[in-house]
Amino acid sequence: MTCCYYILVARKILLCYNVHGNGEVMNIIYIFTDIPILIVITVFITSLIYCLKNYLNVNKNLKILLSYISMFKKNDLNFRFKEIDEWMSLNPYVAIHWQEFKNTLVFSESVALKDKNNDLTYKEVSEVVQNIQTTVDPLYFFNEETLVTSKFNYKLMQTVPTILTGFGPLFTFLNIAVAFGKIDFSSQERTIASVAGLMSSMQVAALVSVIAVGSSLIFLIIERISYQILVNKLLAQCEGILGKLFDNISSEKFLLELLKETKIQNNSISNLITSMPNHFKTALNTSIAGNLVPYLENLIFGINQVNKSMKEVGAAKSDDVDDLF
Repeated sequence: MTCCYYILVARKILLCYNVHGNGEVMNIIYIFTDIPILIVITVFITSLIYCLKNYLNVNKNLKILLSYISMFKKNDLNFRFKEIDEWMSLNPYVAIHWQEFKNTLVFSESVALKDKNNDLTYKEVSEVVQNIQTTVDPLYFFNEETLVTSKFNYKLMQTVPTILTGFGPLFTFLNIAVAFGKIDFSSQERTIASVAGLMSSMQVAALVSVIAVGSSLIFLIIERISYQILVNKLLAQCEGILGKLFDNISSEKFLLELLKETKIQNNSISNLITSMPNHFKTALNTSIAGNLVPYLENLIFGINQVNKSMKEVGAAKSDDVDDLF
């Protein structure tokens, strides 16, 4: 209220000086001290500062993100994933979107198998999925909305040109209504003075529309140019690098690959079970032929030798009995 009071006092002083001194400079100053014009200029300058401040902040964060992710390559991401995961999770600018994106990642898993020598070997689950892949396009999580427009009130910024343009007819008709309300036809002198005031108010009313439309156009041009220079180029580079780091694979395709690998493994197991009786029979015959048959032959040979010895002993005893009789 105090500021408006001083502005009105200054306008009256300038008006008196303009009437009596006929100064062009004072006329210009008087016009630009008009409250509607001050409102339009204040909104324009405030909006422009807000726009540039937010774009510079986004530019700084995008540069930090770009410089970090540029150090990674797709081939070594498997070994350095923990490093990038920790950094992304601790960076408040992208932490929320990174956590959502991480749930869509598909890692190259492997299983431990034992070979013939009882040593552990590792085999990939899928022969196609070798790097870290994602079932959703990275641009769904890292795009203009998530990295730029969600960081400030972007919708309000987009309505600033409309607001500035709307101030034009609003204050124009308001000034005209106030000016017509001040016309006094009670006397000739007052009529001339009120008509002069009406013309001055009409001039200010027209300038309000010109300044409002002009400031709207200027703001729109500056906003588009600064967005292209400060934001759009860095955003495109970040999107490109993230798209190269993580190959996109649909979940249906990955499940199909796993199904193929499962069928191959089931077929191998089925063939192994089918051939197991033949292998068992062959192994049993080989074991019997190599170990049990020689043992039995030795056993039979020993029994035959014992039987032969017993026959010889029996024959000797029979001869001794015959000699006695």
